[in-house]
Amino acid sequence: MKESSRKQGAASPCAACKLLRRRCVEDCVFAPYFPAEEPHKFASVHKVFGASNVNKMLQELPEYQRGDAVSSMVYEANARVRDPVYGCVGAISSLQQQIDKLQAQLALAQAEVVHMRMRQLADFPNSPQINANKQSRHQQQKSHFDMDNLEDSFWH
Repeated sequence: MKESSRKQGAASPCAACKLLRRRCVEDCVFAPYFPAEEPHKFASVHKVFGASNVNKMLQELPEYQRGDAVSSMVYEANARVRDPVYGCVGAISSLQQQIDKLQAQLALAQAEVVHMRMRQLADFPNSPQINANKQSRHQQQKSHFDMDNLEDSFWH
């Protein structure tokens, strides 16, 4: 994947090895996840977690989970850089507040629609559309009621 550029030409160090000023070996645990073209990824992760801790975390995980772990670390590190106290929790809290506000606005709009329909019903009681809706609801209630009576008479 991204390791191929390291193996083909002169082995350019990954972003981690470049930042840590060390030689990037062929089996470098950082190389697949922190390519030289994206130095900011490792810089923020290193700033928050430290290279040694990131190395330990990656070593302890099976290879198929490392990509997701690195993505999570990068996300958390970027959130910590923006908000050192709350990090991701601050972002989640902010989004939850937005959801709460939008749900309140939606409830208000739905109540307003109901109010407007009730007002329209009161202002135009003989409207053909309203009468059709009334008849339709009455038919649904009547047919449902008839089924109840049918079931009751069937069982008794």
